Amino acid sequence: MTSCSYFKHNDGNAAVAKAFDATLNRADVAGLVPKGSSKQDSVMIVKSYIDSWIRKELVLRKAEKNLSDEAKDVEKQLADYKNSLIIYAYEKELVRQQLDTTVKDAEIEKYYNEHQGNFELKDNIIKVLYLKLPKTAPRLYTVRQWYKSSKANDRKSLEDYAHQYAVNYYFDDNSWLQFDDLLKEIPIKTYDKEQFLKNNRYVEIEDSMNLYFVNINGFKTKESTSPLSFEKDNIKSIIINKRKLKLIEDMEKKVYDEAVKGSDFKIY
Repeated sequence: MTSCSYFKHNDGNAAVAKAFDATLNRADVAGLVPKGSSKQDSVMIVKSYIDSWIRKELVLRKAEKNLSDEAKDVEKQLADYKNSLIIYAYEKELVRQQLDTTVKDAEIEKYYNEHQGNFELKDNIIKVLYLKLPKTAPRLYTVRQWYKSSKANDRKSLEDYAHQYAVNYYFDDNSWLQFDDLLKEIPIKTYDKEQFLKNNRYVEIEDSMNLYFVNINGFKTKESTSPLSFEKDNIKSIIINKRKLKLIEDMEKKVYDEAVKGSDFKIY
C-alpha cells in the first residue's frame, strides 16, 4: 500500500487485512482515497481505515463471545425499529397533509379559562418601558418627564429621542416580559424581586457611563396565575398538539374498523 496505483493494478478481491474469519479486501478500501492525494496521504488514509476496521472486528468478536444468544439476537429489535420508523413516517405525512394549525383567539381564551390552574407563573413577569442613555445625552430633564408620561405625544417624542441617542431601549409596555430578562439589561440590585416590584414604579439608576430609565407598567409575581396574553403561544401549541394526537388516534381507529369489516386479521 504505497500509492493509489497499488489498488488499480491488483486484484480487488485480494485481502488487505484479516481478523478471525472476517476479511477486508482491496476493493473495500480502493475508493477511500480522494483523487489527487499524495502517496503519503493515501497510505495514511488507508492505514487509518484498516486499523479502525480491525478494532471493530476484534470488539465484535469479543462481544459475540461474551454475550448470550438471547442478547445477540437483534433481529426482533431491528424489525421493531424498522416498523416504528415506517409508522412514524406515515403519521408525519398524515399530519402534514391534514392537520389544521389555525387556532382562533376564542378557542385559546376558552382553553385558558377552563385550565387556569395549569398556568401558574414560575417567574416574575412585567410590562415595562426602559431606556439606556449615555450620561452625555442632551435634555435629560425632559426625558425624565417623557418616560413617566402616558400621553401619546410624549411617547412619540421619547421614541424619536431614543432613535437618536439611546444605547438601548424597549417601548412595548403592553407585552409581558420576564423580570429576569430586564435585569440582564438594567443593573438593578435587589435581594427580593417580588418586594422590589411591589414598591417601585419608576426607576432611575446609573453606572459609570450610562443612565437607565425604567417605567414598570404592570407586574405579576411568580406562583400567581399567568395572564392569557403571556400564555397565548403556549396554549396554541397545546391545542395543535391535541389535534395532532386526535388525528392519529382517529386514523388508527379507522384502520382498525376497516380491517374488522374486511376480516383482515384473526385472533386465535
